[in-house]
Amino acid sequence: MTDWRRGRSGRNLLLVGSAFVVWLFALPGLAATAAGQSIEWWSMGMQLFGGLAIFLFGMEQMAEALKKVAGNRMKTILGTLTTNRIMGLITGTVVTAVIQSSSVTTVMLVGFVTAGLMSLSQAIGVILGADIGTTITAQIVAFKVTKYALLLVGVGFVLMFLGKKDMTKHYGVLVMGLGMIFFGMGIMSTGMKPLRSYEPFIALMQQVSNPIVGILVATAFTGLVQSSSATMGVVIAMAMQGLITLEAGIALALGANIGTCATAGLAAIGKPREAVRVAVAHVAFKIVGVLMIVWFIPPFADLVRYISPSEPGLTGFDRLAAETPRQIANAHTVFNVGIALLFLPLAPLFARFCEWVVPDRPMAEPTVIQPKYLDKELLSTPPLALDRARREVGRLGDRVEEMLDAALPAVTSGTEEELRDLAELDGDIDILHGHIVEYLGQISLGELSSEESHEVMELLQVANHLEQIGDIIETNLVTTGRRRIEEGVVVSKATLDVIQRYFDEVSQAFKASVNSVREQDRKAARRVKRMKKDMAALAEETARYELGRLVADEPNRLQTFTREMEMIETLSRIYRMCRKIARTQWIEMEEPEVRQAAE
Repeated sequence: MTDWRRGRSGRNLLLVGSAFVVWLFALPGLAATAAGQSIEWWSMGMQLFGGLAIFLFGMEQMAEALKKVAGNRMKTILGTLTTNRIMGLITGTVVTAVIQSSSVTTVMLVGFVTAGLMSLSQAIGVILGADIGTTITAQIVAFKVTKYALLLVGVGFVLMFLGKKDMTKHYGVLVMGLGMIFFGMGIMSTGMKPLRSYEPFIALMQQVSNPIVGILVATAFTGLVQSSSATMGVVIAMAMQGLITLEAGIALALGANIGTCATAGLAAIGKPREAVRVAVAHVAFKIVGVLMIVWFIPPFADLVRYISPSEPGLTGFDRLAAETPRQIANAHTVFNVGIALLFLPLAPLFARFCEWVVPDRPMAEPTVIQPKYLDKELLSTPPLALDRARREVGRLGDRVEEMLDAALPAVTSGTEEELRDLAELDGDIDILHGHIVEYLGQISLGELSSEESHEVMELLQVANHLEQIGDIIETNLVTTGRRRIEEGVVVSKATLDVIQRYFDEVSQAFKASVNSVREQDRKAARRVKRMKKDMAALAEETARYELGRLVADEPNRLQTFTREMEMIETLSRIYRMCRKIARTQWIEMEEPEVRQAAE
């Protein structure tokens, strides 16, 4: 299930699914009376609706458990995105297979491309991989293991309720969700069995065998429910009773491939041009692929039959029921793998085509700074959401670094206007800090592992420390600079060199501490930790120099000493904040009991 619909808890999907089933059987139901045939429509409807609900719920539970089992390894997988197109294809397949949502992968790509972390050409490889990953669900449900469904539910229940470790419980939910998928498929399949001998339905399926009709029906249904997996589940359930041929199943699968592009389109609404290009690429691949294969469905079906297991000992409905589900799942996979192999070598050309279709347009600079990495669509996937929050915290650090670099010249020799500009830089820092805190708060509302909860608190602490450094510069250093101007204090070149040395050390500590968080670099955190003695020695040396300046026979020596010591004290406070930032990383290297005591 796609994550942007998570707030609606899948209710709309079930409602639309019910509407589809009602539509599917309304015409035959009316015809039944005229034909004098008797089918228990109420009983069948309950089985179809209930089976579909169990199927979708099981799919959602399995996907959520897979996310938790994958945990922070998701971020390691994502680290391969920018290497090359082949790795992008593999990564897109793996990530989408794990999170069971090509829309989440698409949203993630939109963020990467918009942020300049990867090119559109590289993103195309991931899109193609995501399309392959979505076929995994169809492959799972096509296995004839419905008789073991309740066993899986039972085993998952035991693991979930008796497991003492979180990971054991997650595996329990995963197994139970898989069992519910098979159980729901079995209920739907059993409910459809009476339709084998129902002539109006058979006539309707003959119409669906027309590729155009089948593609349009599946496209409309998938576009409404925003889940190709739901469409393929219904199609394979019908195939399990021998109600559709392979050719009809291929047409419905092609329509499901087009319909799922609606998610990419919705994800790109209101986004930058880079996001629209990702959506255009996704839609274009599917449409071009369908147009290329729709004229060759019969030979394509023969190819799929050749590579799929067969049951020559059976005939009629029984043979269709035995062979067609696996064949449809294989056709779904072969189609998407074929598209990937065809378009992957052409990714650079296709990227230029998308840039031509969606050209850049001049955009006015926003008057208020906005977050760059915080995607609310990823909130239901904590590892990915936390990775984006960490990137935004790094961006906040860049803003603070910009303010820190501008501070020393403005405070020691700047004008009133330069000091005012320095103070105004804190406004952007406060805004970004607010967005990060809100986003982390939304992440914390989800079901998190202990490691993820710890990471939320870590990033919150770092964001607060960075915001405090901005406040220190705005209030303390800017105030010192203004008093320098009012009192006519002139900082000598020799004194400026001493302060510059101290400032450079603080600046290095700041950069190392931010990088330690952004890159989760514990070596950088250690460097900040080891700087404590050197900083103390440098502070003592600077203080002795300032005391020497105090007894010197110079004008305004008391005011000069006061302002210069204020600068040193403020820089010392900033260094202590840098240690607190880096400490969130080096504390991870301590023993668990030490970490707990430190917290």
